[in-house]
Amino acid sequence: MILAVVSHKGGVGKTTTAVHLAAYFQTLGSTLLLDGDDTRNAINWSQRGAGFPFRVAPIQEAAQLMPTVTHTVIDTGQRQTAEDLRAAYATCDLIIIPSVPASLDTDGLGQTIRAIREHGPDKLRVLLTRVPPDAAKETAELRGLLLQMTVEILTSEIPMLKAFAKAAAAGEIVNQTKDRNAHRAWEAYKAAGKEIRG
Repeated sequence: MILAVVSHKGGVGKTTTAVHLAAYFQTLGSTLLLDGDDTRNAINWSQRGAGFPFRVAPIQEAAQLMPTVTHTVIDTGQRQTAEDLRAAYATCDLIIIPSVPASLDTDGLGQTIRAIREHGPDKLRVLLTRVPPDAAKETAELRGLLLQMTVEILTSEIPMLKAFAKAAAAGEIVNQTKDRNAHRAWEAYKAAGKEIRG
């Protein structure tokens, strides 16, 4: 499976989502995480600790490395051009858009959805990320908005937990982190991964 994690809005957990979906898919078969962001967040994260259980490489190595693995997850840059999105749509099985249930973040989500929909809606999935425990109203409103837009939204949600920040700082996957919520954090991404697999 080839996934692209795409967002025009920063701070929505794009790299966190790419890293943890790659970690999930690695449990099913060899997985490659391609870092297409100029900030190289995924590569830097992987180099802070003992390394990830999957390969992380710059997007420029895609043609060479993708044929050697079963699954590929692409952490895209924040400002994707129309050409970038066209290429992602043509190459990927699914495009995952992480989104935070907050009004300011909804504008960026709408921009990303409109840009991708120019190439077709069938590969698009929204994943709610960084969901605070008191955001039931905002989450319901966002789900309603996406339903009106006929955009498919995953039932799985990724809670806002400090365990993710700890994992990034330590160069680890969240299930390797010593935090009381590490198991809950990992289970959320496992659930999303299973849903994405279908």
